[in-house]
Amino acid sequence: MKGASCRGVDRRVLAARIAQDIPEGSYVNLGIGAPTLISNYLPGDLDIVLHTENGLLGMGPEPTAAEVDPDLINAGKLPVTELPGAAYFHHADSFGMMRGGHLDICVLGAFQVSQAGDLANWHTGDAGAVPAVGGAMDLAIGAKQVFVMMDLLGRDGTSKLVAECSYPLTAARCVSRVYTDRAIFDVTRYGLAVIEVLGDSSVEHLREVTGLDLIDAVPKHPAATAVGSAS
Repeated sequence: MKGASCRGVDRRVLAARIAQDIPEGSYVNLGIGAPTLISNYLPGDLDIVLHTENGLLGMGPEPTAAEVDPDLINAGKLPVTELPGAAYFHHADSFGMMRGGHLDICVLGAFQVSQAGDLANWHTGDAGAVPAVGGAMDLAIGAKQVFVMMDLLGRDGTSKLVAECSYPLTAARCVSRVYTDRAIFDVTRYGLAVIEVLGDSSVEHLREVTGLDLIDAVPKHPAATAVGSAS
């Protein structure tokens, strides 16, 4: 369904919001693109370890121009920093961590997420596009929780939250929470639950633009929202 005009939040605001939901002690993989922004907003006093699939454990925030090291990059080939105690390892060992269930959370981008938690983020089916699976399938099935960070609507105004994915799946029923520029959704056994609205959105507006029978689970006091509050 095409979306009516509504102001959401920008990606850096959304990245900061996601950072609030990552608990201390977590091992986390941030997917390429917008999810990498989250590294800039993780509190420095919390023990949160960032993993990159190209072989680094202990990634820090984005570097300043003076800190850029061309040999120190993430899976998206963007320059990164390292924190004290960081470790480097073979690509195969990195994928072993992902597939072996050693990551607590991964944050991925998406083309579509279904109301059942199916994820489509590697190909739109466009014959002219180059498929890019990368490590997304391994992360989607290996991480204990899969968060998605994306705009709610595509460039054509169509909702990326759908009843069923029309694009090839990355993994089925793997997504636990979806963070968008207009709202945050939990995937529950009863469907998608709106747990927080962002910008000037409302649950009614979200139902209209997605065409889905969304559950209104927005608490009276948004600050009380916690990971896994809807199940």
